[in-house]
Amino acid sequence: MIIVAGEIDVKPGQRDAFIEGSLDAVRAARAHPDCQIFSVAPDPIEADRVTILEQWSSMDALDAFRADGPENSLTSLITAARVRQHELGQTTLD
Repeated sequence: MIIVAGEIDVKPGQRDAFIEGSLDAVRAARAHPDCQIFSVAPDPIEADRVTILEQWSSMDALDAFRADGPENSLTSLITAARVRQHELGQTTLD
């Protein structure tokens, strides 16, 4: 299992535009059979920050999505990013 998680800071006043611009990627990821979680959400305290959370079944699935995913023109809105990728063994909390 692959987890991608972290924070992205955007230019002042651009958080809503960043989230709106991310919707195609969110929809595409959630439609992918190997994506369990994909979220781009506003931080509840920091006005110019979004939180990223993704969960994929494998690195191959994530790589395939990134290769075929929608083009992202949001890079110019980003001022800082602290996003990490983690590979985990299968675990459940049932």
